[in-house]
This record gives sequence, structure tokens and C-alpha cells, in this order.
Amino acid sequence: MKKRVAVYSSSRRLPPVPAAEAEAPRPRKPIAWKNLRLPAVVAVGLLALLSLVWIGYSRDLPPVLVAEAPAPQLTAAEAYEKIRPSVVHVRGMPEVDDPENDTKPEGNVGTGVVIVDTGIILTNLHVVYGAKQVRITFADGTESDAEVIGERPEHDLAVLQAKELPDDLIPATIRSTSGLRPGDPVVAVGFPFGIGPSASAGVISGLKREYRSASGKRILTNLIQFDAAANPGNSGGPLVTADGEVVGIVTGLLNPTEQRVFIGIAFAVPIENAAGAVGLNPF
Repeated sequence: MKKRVAVYSSSRRLPPVPAAEAEAPRPRKPIAWKNLRLPAVVAVGLLALLSLVWIGYSRDLPPVLVAEAPAPQLTAAEAYEKIRPSVVHVRGMPEVDDPENDTKPEGNVGTGVVIVDTGIILTNLHVVYGAKQVRITFADGTESDAEVIGERPEHDLAVLQAKELPDDLIPATIRSTSGLRPGDPVVAVGFPFGIGPSASAGVISGLKREYRSASGKRILTNLIQFDAAANPGNSGGPLVTADGEVVGIVTGLLNPTEQRVFIGIAFAVPIENAAGAVGLNPF
């Protein structure tokens, strides 16, 4: 039986490397660019060329404009709080109220809004028409008689002058209807059925509308149509923007039935016509 002989490499064994030399880092040879392959050289050149092109192009770019964030819009609750101190309850009574009589005479119930701090108030003419006495209640609970000092039947507007004023009467801020668009948010504030002050929110539904009274005897034009809930008692109250600024005076609602309740269509007189009733022309 033959024995297998181990086969060894013919390479000569190298002497062991001393430990100090083994731990020392070997020096790196500089890159010999001439030894690089052609594709690598081309890639480096293209990158350099693209960098130069981008630098030149970016110099001609217009500056980036950063849009300013829109101012936060007030909520219906904030609009209500802003207008509330200027809203008054209006009663047009067919006879003089007797303080010693617990039975209050029935009359028209509506709303008004203070537009001058001397106690000048706007309301609807139909709220006070034919009344023997007009009584108003301010936001702080102060009650006062009021005198009708102006009428504008073509816009269903009446101007009242309160005889007694609260210590700190705050008039409303009014705003031009210029720029109003269907879909803009609005809030109607008043005393529907004598309950309030109450707020209802909606949007502008249309502009330059025409309204004919239930009797058909009165036609109002150039009205603001809105869908915030309005009922009997809201008449004469302010229609305000989301900023709490008055753009109209609520004047009527459209209902094909005889129930006299809101079905989604109400109207307001533009504040330009209302302000004109007291000789104001702020726009």
C-alpha cells in the first residue's frame, strides 16, 4: 500500500514580521489619475460641468416669495361677543306702559343696534310704527323710553333716540357692503319671539334682492339675502360679518306659509342705506 505524501507549495516562506512593524499603518499611495479608467474621469468631469451650469442658472432665478399666513378669522361666538354690547331690545307699545300695572301692554317686539354713543339706535320702522310708547333695554339691563326721530319707509328703517343711557355705551362698528360675496359668513343677532339676545350663523346667500311684504303693499329693493335663522323679533337687529362689523339691518323673512317662521331666506337692509337714515356717510 502506497503512502500519500503531503504536497507543499513551492513558495518560499517569509520570515515573521516584527510586532512593531505589523501595527504601524502603511502609507497610502497617492491616486494616480492617469491610471483611472476613462468612465470614471468622464463622470467626474460631468459632475463639475453640471455644478458650474447650476451656479450660473441659479443666479438668474427670481427670489422665492413666501406667502404670508392669512389672519385667523373670528368665529361666530367671537363676532357675537363683539356686537352684543351694542344690541338693544325694542318694544313698540300701542299704549303707555303703567309702572303700577303688572300687565304689560302687548305690542311689536324687535331689536335695535346702537350706532352712535349718544344713544342713537337703528331699528325697523314696522317695529315702532304707530306705537304710543317705545321702550328699549340695553345690554347691561338699563331700560329707557325712546323717541322716534327719523323714518325711512322705503327701507323700513326708524331712528330712535334713547332718553336714558348706560354709563358706558358702546356703539357698533359698521362696515361697507362693498366686497361682500355670496358664501361670506354672517351672524344675525336679535330677540326672536322676544328671546335673547340670540345669535344665529349662516352665509350671505345673495345681493341686490327684492322683497315684497306679506300684504303686498311694501316693496324693498337692494337687499342682502342671508340664511342665518331670523324670526319675528329679529327685525331691526344687526347682521354682522365674522369680524363683528355691521353690514345690514335685518328687515324681513320670506315664507310662503302663514306660520311666520324662518325657512331659510331672510333679508337685511344694507348698512349704507341704514346709515344714510341718520345722516351718516362713513363710506
